[in-house]
This record gives sequence, C-alpha cells and structure tokens, in this order.
Amino acid sequence: MTQKILIIDDDIKLIHLLAEYLEENNFKISHALDGIHAVDEIKTKTPDLIILDIMLPGKDGLEVLKDIRQIYTTPVIMLTAKGDDTNKIIGLELGADDYLAKPFNPRELLARIKAILRRLKTSENPGDDLLIQCNNMILNRAAHTIKVNEKTVDLSTTEFNILEVLMKSPNTVLSRDQIMNLSQGKDFLVFDRSIDIHISKLRAKIESDPGSPKRIKTIWGTGYMFVDLP
Repeated sequence: MTQKILIIDDDIKLIHLLAEYLEENNFKISHALDGIHAVDEIKTKTPDLIILDIMLPGKDGLEVLKDIRQIYTTPVIMLTAKGDDTNKIIGLELGADDYLAKPFNPRELLARIKAILRRLKTSENPGDDLLIQCNNMILNRAAHTIKVNEKTVDLSTTEFNILEVLMKSPNTVLSRDQIMNLSQGKDFLVFDRSIDIHISKLRAKIESDPGSPKRIKTIWGTGYMFVDLP
C-alpha cells in the first residue's frame, strides 16, 4: 500500500522537487502552502507522515504543530533554517518526531522518513507480545496507547517509541545512543539534545512529579533507566 506524505511549505520549487523525488520512491504526495489550511489538509488527505516547514504564511509551523498535536499523532518532520537551534528545541518539545535543516539532501530526508515509518510499522505489528506492563502502566503496541493508572495518556510517535524501548528493558541503564537507535532505527541522526527533550516530555506525561521523576531515572554520564516500581 502506497504511503502518503503531506508537505506543508510555501516554497513551490521545493515542493515540486520533493514531490518528484518521493513519488519516485513510491510515496503519494500532497501539499499545503500555508499554516492556516494545514490542519484541514491533514483531515482531508490523512497522511502517514507530515513534512512541516517552520516559516509559513498565515500561521507559522510551530503554531501548526501545536494544532496537529491536539488532534493527531501523525509523525512530523520539521524543516528549519540552518543553525536555528531554538526552533529545533521548541519543535521537539511540541511533539515533532525529527527535524531537518535547510538546505538538505533529499536522500537524507528519505532516510529519515523511512526510519520513522519503519519504526511505526513495527510498533503496530509487534507479533505476539502486544502488551508491556510495568506496575500500573500498560503499553499496548498494537493500539499504540499507554495507560497510567488506567488513564490513557497521549504521546507523540517518538515519545511512544522511546517509552516502549525503556519499558522493554526495565531497571536497565540505556545510553542516549542506544535509546535513539532502538527507537528510531540504526544510526539515526538526531539533534544532540533531542533525546533529553523527549524524555522531559515523557516525564511530564507519566510521572506524578516530573521534577522528581521515579519512573525514568537519569543516570548521569550514561543515559536513562526505566524503573519498574513495586
């Protein structure tokens, strides 16, 4: 089945370039030219992945990302200006799954798209082990949901994948590289602080006191550990 990608960008030349390249690689492409109509296009086109530029007319990409995350868990790759670290961090905090700085090689974008969609497919078709349960938390790999104290918590695709990796190895220290490679694919290229931002977002959603986390512990100089609480 052909997977669908929605490109939200006002650069017509770039859209045509990416559409031609991605269609050659068996993706179906649609686009939106501004931030105002972006969410409507998502509803109409039901994409499997969204490529979202930060600099948009009408409503900028960060505002659009906020709107998207209120309704959809669709993976989002943000396009940012080269060296724009502030917006990269904000985008990841708002639930973006990855970022790519302009100008970029379409082959790198394709690799990132495939890595995200491959991981999403794996989590949706996990084999026999559909549920991972640690005390009062239940992660359903088939439904792509997490329940804490029987309450469903909304996570972005990347947050879900990271939590799945951690919960599959409770009480085990994993490095940042291990977590990102296991959750996003081998040698996945990420912004240096992205794992810390995703962990911070996870803690805000699953910890009773995010400022003093008991489930996801920081192991200084090494990485993180998910604690299976008694």
